[in-house]
Amino acid sequence: MRGDLVIPARFRGPARSGNGGWSAGALASYVDAPVVTVRLRRPPPLDSPLTVGEQDGWTVATAGADLVLQARPGGALTPVRPVDPSTARAAEASFPGLSSHPFPGCFSCGTERGAGDGLRIFPGPVGPDRVAATWTPDHDVDRPVTWAALDCAGAWAAGMAERAMVLGEFTARVDRLPVADEEHVVLGEHRATEGRKVFTATSAYSSNGELVGTTEATWFLVDPDAFN
Repeated sequence: MRGDLVIPARFRGPARSGNGGWSAGALASYVDAPVVTVRLRRPPPLDSPLTVGEQDGWTVATAGADLVLQARPGGALTPVRPVDPSTARAAEASFPGLSSHPFPGCFSCGTERGAGDGLRIFPGPVGPDRVAATWTPDHDVDRPVTWAALDCAGAWAAGMAERAMVLGEFTARVDRLPVADEEHVVLGEHRATEGRKVFTATSAYSSNGELVGTTEATWFLVDPDAFN
């Protein structure tokens, strides 16, 4: 066993559970691989120690007998093609979450989070099934925060305002950590829907177009009242 992992309440997504990207990134830090896949088996609890260990070839985080998160090396990813920062900046005014947000306290995209508290990444449309926003970290960030920044844009590209969804599986590669006080562009893309499953991708680029990190995700459509 490797000890405990705690998801502080600040890093929530829905009101009663951890932000999927931050939670996944925290467990991914235990996996020595350039690409990591994390499955979220149940809503990650807040402010409660999870035991990290190994199980059936996965690195896992458990709460008692309950499996919460599991991680292992992932495969190849196809990034979302970039847009320039001015296009992403203009798109923020059309962020659907400004008028309808199922999880307004979300660390990544919550409209109720103040500057310096949440990331306030507000992606608006830049074409069919694609959204973009800018993000300027106000301090150096770690791997879990980077994964959080790469989380929600995919869901907004897939219509989060009309149909709430939560993260089920997240595969990410971080080429370098974002730089404080540098403007980045975060893009999300809806790639497919199969029943309750929604498939998306998210990528982040530096202001000069260098890929910072990229992800592919599976989401599940849910009733937001079950999570808030």
